[in-house]
Amino acid sequence: MQRRSLLIALAAPALLPARARAQTAWPDKPIRFVVPFAPGGTTDIMARVLAPRMTAGLGVSVVVENRAGAGGTVGHEMVVRAPPDGYTIMLGHIGTLGVNPSLYPRLSFDPIEGVAPVSMVALVANVLAVHPRVPANSLQELIALAKQRPGQLTYGSAGNGSAAHVAAAALGHAAGVEWTHVPYRGSGPMTNDLLAGQIDFTMTGGTVVMPLIRDNRLRALGVSSTQRLKAAPEIPTIAEQGLPSFETTQWYCVVTTAGVPAPIIARLNAEVHRAMSDPEVQSRLSLEGAEAAPGTPEELGRYIRVEAARWAEVVRLTGMRAD
Repeated sequence: MQRRSLLIALAAPALLPARARAQTAWPDKPIRFVVPFAPGGTTDIMARVLAPRMTAGLGVSVVVENRAGAGGTVGHEMVVRAPPDGYTIMLGHIGTLGVNPSLYPRLSFDPIEGVAPVSMVALVANVLAVHPRVPANSLQELIALAKQRPGQLTYGSAGNGSAAHVAAAALGHAAGVEWTHVPYRGSGPMTNDLLAGQIDFTMTGGTVVMPLIRDNRLRALGVSSTQRLKAAPEIPTIAEQGLPSFETTQWYCVVTTAGVPAPIIARLNAEVHRAMSDPEVQSRLSLEGAEAAPGTPEELGRYIRVEAARWAEVVRLTGMRAD
């Protein structure tokens, strides 16, 4: 009897479900950090700031993997359909989680219910930046130009449903003007064309355009936050230039696959908090118009639902579509 009991005890771990065993050893292999856009944009930059710090805290490699396409839905679907073991996470944002549910109503997956919130990461002000050849030195001059040339001014974004697409479409609606959207496969290619004068302007995160503005390669006409940026107080807000209620702050967050066990989500949340509390990270974000804003999974879940409802109305009012 004693020998039989000993054999059962030794065999017990092997009889546990694989998911239960994974919880006890997690993490014991690299974690895939999906960025649903091409390299070079704000989403990519944020992930690459987080990844090495999360690697140090978790003791396994957190590997950034760019999976661009269809406004972020390609990478998003990959995360939704991954095993719920915590080894696949994504840097989501206002576009993928706030706008895409309305912009792509026929997706084959649920973009909100298919993921589990981990933590907010940061809030980022959009910066309205024009090519130097555009004859506008203020938001009001750009609006006047757009009224003279309906539909002729072009703005670039990282793709349909991206933060830049959302922000510029909302600005055009608020200002009562029409301009033409040119979607790209990421902020990198978009920025290259903007610098070359192939498009007129963008309205994207400061992490992408502020270095180019400081080098006088682009001209800033406004920021979308309620307050001027501490790192660039000379740039007026859009609200103070005749659109007092206008505000479109980008937000970035970490999510994982729905069904990932709560202890794993708690561990991931703790590592995001640790990374975002790094003074070097906070200083870099502040310089580029961003603010670290980690929180709880529950807070993020509520925020995503509020934002999805808000942007569903914006999509309806602006007629935004997946071009």
